[in-house]
Amino acid sequence: MLSLIVWSPLAGALIVLMLPKEKVRAIQIVSFVAAGVALAASLALLLRFDKSSAAMQYVERWMWIPSLNVQYFLGVDGLSYPLVLLTTFMSVIALVGSLGIKERVKEYFFWLLLLEVGMLGVFVALDLILFYVFWELTLVPMYFLIGVWGGPKKEFAAIKFFLYTLSGSVFMLLSILAIYFKAAPHSFDMLELMRVSAAWDPRFQILAFLGLYFGMAIKIPAFPFHTWLPLAHVEAPTPISVILAAVLLKMGVYGLLRIAYGITPLGFAWFLPALVVIAVINIVYGALCAMAQTDMKKMVAYSSVNHMGYCLLGIAGMSATGFSGAAFQMINHGIITGALFLLVGVIYDRAHTRDVSAFGGLALRLPVYSGLMAMTCFASLGLPGLAGFISEFMCFLGAFAAWPKMTAISVLGIIATAAFFLRMLQKVFLGAFNEKWAGMEDMTARELVAVVPLAIITVWFGIYPKWPLDLMNATIVHMLGK
Repeated sequence: MLSLIVWSPLAGALIVLMLPKEKVRAIQIVSFVAAGVALAASLALLLRFDKSSAAMQYVERWMWIPSLNVQYFLGVDGLSYPLVLLTTFMSVIALVGSLGIKERVKEYFFWLLLLEVGMLGVFVALDLILFYVFWELTLVPMYFLIGVWGGPKKEFAAIKFFLYTLSGSVFMLLSILAIYFKAAPHSFDMLELMRVSAAWDPRFQILAFLGLYFGMAIKIPAFPFHTWLPLAHVEAPTPISVILAAVLLKMGVYGLLRIAYGITPLGFAWFLPALVVIAVINIVYGALCAMAQTDMKKMVAYSSVNHMGYCLLGIAGMSATGFSGAAFQMINHGIITGALFLLVGVIYDRAHTRDVSAFGGLALRLPVYSGLMAMTCFASLGLPGLAGFISEFMCFLGAFAAWPKMTAISVLGIIATAAFFLRMLQKVFLGAFNEKWAGMEDMTARELVAVVPLAIITVWFGIYPKWPLDLMNATIVHMLGK
């Protein structure tokens, strides 16, 4: 089942390559079928997924490179399975958003499907080399998707993303090789390495952790490696911004929990005081940077820096509540921020500007759009009753016992987040109507198909978070050894 989920987008990508570029409708249909198979298969896993077990489920294991003991080893648990669901779901949403792409459609859909393969592989791989292959596989599609279909500074944004991520990956690979040679017998098997690493000396674990952290911190992005993200978001086409925010950033946090914490726990413990400081900077600095923006897309991009800081804060608490909050925040951020980028794209397609001061009074003419944007902004700033509140509260609660002062400082981020979202809502939707936009139409059926499912999930997870948290709970408790 996991192989079906991972490789069906690749099969779709290869079929797309064989289709003539003029057959736009056929290319779109093949892409939807391939991504739809992956989504349907990931939903089917729910039927036999044991929420009470912390063990890996749906395991597939074959020897891949016998001479190096590299395996094709896949499996999911309560940490990775929700992220697989998020990836397959958001990939279909991004495809709906991509129906507006008119240039080089064949290449665009090929790269988007290939990107989905890499993202899914990262979350299901249980062999370090296989994990690294999938991790690197996401780099090339994203480079082309930003560099070819992006905005005015697309080449610079694509190169900056590529160089940042590749630099981190080199250090991560060095740590992976060091861990392989340290293990006796030599192995890339994550589960085996988690068992034997307890005997390794602290100095080695610290050095191995730092290499892993450097690669993952760039992806999160954690301060001070966050500078590629706002530029990449602003220049990327809307559906690619959705995937970047919803899934790609989560690979860093997932790697931090699964590999850095799982295999080098002493290095992780040594780094905790620094991690909580970085988390607070991400939360407060990210929110203040967002407050300074007039471009709506850049504002949402900086809010991602702020929201990923909540994940880091929850992890730094080293408690089941904090870890669950971080895992849940990954899912909620993906859904909420994905919706925000889609909604910003809606107004940009009509007005060709994202400047908040260019609008005014749009709530009168675009009631459906205004209502969805308001609800999504409220979810992002953590309004009770919507998904963002639950996960942020759990991150604060989980971190408070260990870091009360730092947690208190990070609450300032919530105030700043509320300030910039409310200011944006006021300038764009309230006040006197700008007659320049008199002919602007409300959301189309295609736009509603992309955004409404995300809005429904935002409300559902806000009112009834038990279902996703139950999926994660057994694994999180086991990870902490409690």
